[in-house]
Amino acid sequence: MKKTLFILTPLATALSAALPTGAAAQDRTYEMEEITVTARKRSETLQDVPFAVQALSQNQMRARGVTDLESLSNNVAGFTVQNLGPGQSQVAIRGISAGQIVRDQPGVKEQVGIYLDESVISLSLFTPDLDMYDMNRVEVLRGPQGTLFGSGSLSGTVRHISNQPLLGEFEANISAGLNSISDGGTGGEIKGMVNLPLTDDLALRVVGYTTEYAGYIDAVQPDGSTRDEVNEGNRYGFRAALTYQPSDQLTITPRVIYQEIEMDGFNREDDFNILGNELTTTQPQVRLGDYEQFTQLEEKFEDEFTLLDVVVNYDFDAFTLTSVTSWTEREVLVLRDATALTASITGGSYAMAAMNPDTLFSGFTWDDSVYRLDAPLFDRTDVEMLTQELRLASNDDGPLQWVVGIFYSDIEREYSQDLPVTGFQDATGGFPTAGTLAPRDTLFFSRIPYDFEQIAVFGEVDFAVTDKFTVTAGLRWYDFEETRTLSFDGIFVTPDLQDPIINLPGETSTDGVSPRIMINYEASDDMSINAQVSRGFRLGGINDPLNAGVCDSDEDRATFGGRDAFEDEELTNYEVGTKMTIMDGRGTLNISLFHSDIDDLQATVDAGSCSSRIVFNVPEATSTGIEFEFQSRLTDNFELALTGSVINAELGSTVNSVDADGNVTVVAGLRDGNALPTVPEVQGAVAGTYYFNWSNSLEGAATLSYQYVGERHTQTSDLDPATGTVALFTNIGDIPAEDGTLTFDPILGSYTIGNFRLSARADNWEAAFYINNINDEKADLSLDRERGLLARIGRRVNQPRTFGVGLNYSF
Repeated sequence: MKKTLFILTPLATALSAALPTGAAAQDRTYEMEEITVTARKRSETLQDVPFAVQALSQNQMRARGVTDLESLSNNVAGFTVQNLGPGQSQVAIRGISAGQIVRDQPGVKEQVGIYLDESVISLSLFTPDLDMYDMNRVEVLRGPQGTLFGSGSLSGTVRHISNQPLLGEFEANISAGLNSISDGGTGGEIKGMVNLPLTDDLALRVVGYTTEYAGYIDAVQPDGSTRDEVNEGNRYGFRAALTYQPSDQLTITPRVIYQEIEMDGFNREDDFNILGNELTTTQPQVRLGDYEQFTQLEEKFEDEFTLLDVVVNYDFDAFTLTSVTSWTEREVLVLRDATALTASITGGSYAMAAMNPDTLFSGFTWDDSVYRLDAPLFDRTDVEMLTQELRLASNDDGPLQWVVGIFYSDIEREYSQDLPVTGFQDATGGFPTAGTLAPRDTLFFSRIPYDFEQIAVFGEVDFAVTDKFTVTAGLRWYDFEETRTLSFDGIFVTPDLQDPIINLPGETSTDGVSPRIMINYEASDDMSINAQVSRGFRLGGINDPLNAGVCDSDEDRATFGGRDAFEDEELTNYEVGTKMTIMDGRGTLNISLFHSDIDDLQATVDAGSCSSRIVFNVPEATSTGIEFEFQSRLTDNFELALTGSVINAELGSTVNSVDADGNVTVVAGLRDGNALPTVPEVQGAVAGTYYFNWSNSLEGAATLSYQYVGERHTQTSDLDPATGTVALFTNIGDIPAEDGTLTFDPILGSYTIGNFRLSARADNWEAAFYINNINDEKADLSLDRERGLLARIGRRVNQPRTFGVGLNYSF
């Protein structure tokens, strides 16, 4: 960060010398953008909100290279996003994270609530990858928001705020761009918006977009050939909102949103694949380089997202009635190459077991004619969600401000997995595969329908005791119920096919209250001090049964088996902060210090060799830190923004397992003092913008930004010294005994990413040239593992240096 600051400090001088100023450069006045937010479900300026909120406007996001949730997080203090592939981002705020959630854990809930305007859209792992075109701003509310936003807002809330239809005004915009990735592909985008005043009291706003994503990952095939840029894809969609205002009191806004993402692969770089590596002696050796992976079939990701909502506002004399009704449908398909996973079981575990003539695997073929058969894993999630919120909020200027409401939601979610391996039964010499539910040659089959229902009543009151001192008290009562039936079949569940799991019921429920108390003191016209105590919660759930049929050891079965459910996670947050207007009104500085006590942290761990994920409750954990945001117009032409956080988040308890002989071992790195996963201790961003004139009629701006993300790890088990050492199945590829142990570093190193943007703007158009990742840094975003670490070890990586141009025209 010191080097970055050294670069930006003289930026105004350097750019003023290098760029044209024009005759009227000194006649223009550039002012800092003031952002209005609705973090407390009412409009107020960012500086007036008495807790930690950061918001970026559409202009700021464009200038800093923000295109998605992940790049947004690099510009917000205490906000991290773990990249697990397109449309599969996992969000954390203030270091509060329980580990990587993967596709086969549908019962795990989110720790951060994600909203589009008034509608909740978060879904644990599958956070929608929304296009940010025509978004007014994005608000990041740090700390528990359980009072007003409920479950899923344990550590914070992210709100995408779109531009609404405007009555009586016509406006339109079109935006187009092209980009090229170093040693990768070429992408582009076309986006458009129109606001139509249909009558005096009726307006329509329509947004449409299509984006072609360039790829940068190459996939090496078993025959030595390479498929280039396999992670390319596209996103397209539209938003259409209609505002009807028949009177000054009543406003009705129905809306429809549709978006579809189709990706041809994933941003995974492989370190080791059991079927393609440089240690083998009998199969073709594969040496993987940067931005390369090994696959033998095409992978893909598809996400179809539909949202229908209606917002009704009616203003009475003393309060406003708001009704928000929304219906969401998601259909997600993840198709991945599970051949390495299958090979580690059939060519590894089963082949080794077959050496014992008393096992059911004996007498069948388990060589490469079996374990190299294509094994596509179809992973589907179908969700329908209905929500209704009804609230009343004061709208006068008196000392007492309040909001009360009721919230209801019903979620139906069906999750399924199918692993068909065509020709498997014949290749093994007749090993039976047709189960009660699983078709022939389907080695794993699951159907898990969920029904999740909640109701909540909430309220919050602000009382101005004096003109300088305000007290806020809020409370949310909630009641949840979740039911699930589960069906598992196939030889990976029960090798002898004798004990399939059919319609196994499961249920969990809870109720409670989530309070918040805040005080805010206006020390002067330019400084306020705030403090709060608040609570957040995340509902518990039901663990899936262990895949005992693929466990290699009784120890793994004992450690990870029999854990049917996990408890609610609760967080108590203590926080003080200050918000200041400085430099004679030319800048702002906001600082927050916080400490969070977490009870029953829901830690996600890999179940050893069992190819399962299990949630353990860790009794105690904490997160303590400081975060700040600084923004200032240092000169008439130069603006500087700084954000940063330093967080110490760690476990406060140890989770042990005791085997049959009384030996005690720590489960998956869940040890007192170990850092919480996925989040860095230090994170920061700096952005400098120099405004100038190309000519008397043409304005210009140059923005240079850097984001720093510190060292992290993906799961708590990555801190276990044994994690970096993997005993390989040497029989697959006849790996020499002396090479039978693989060592690697599971820790994700720190990284710094720089972006640059240069623009020219007239009254109704803007052209820009940009470079994202100007230092071409390859960042490890998360560890990607298959069957623990036995089948594949890889890392999700960021996009290399990208050059782009854009044109924006307003009518």
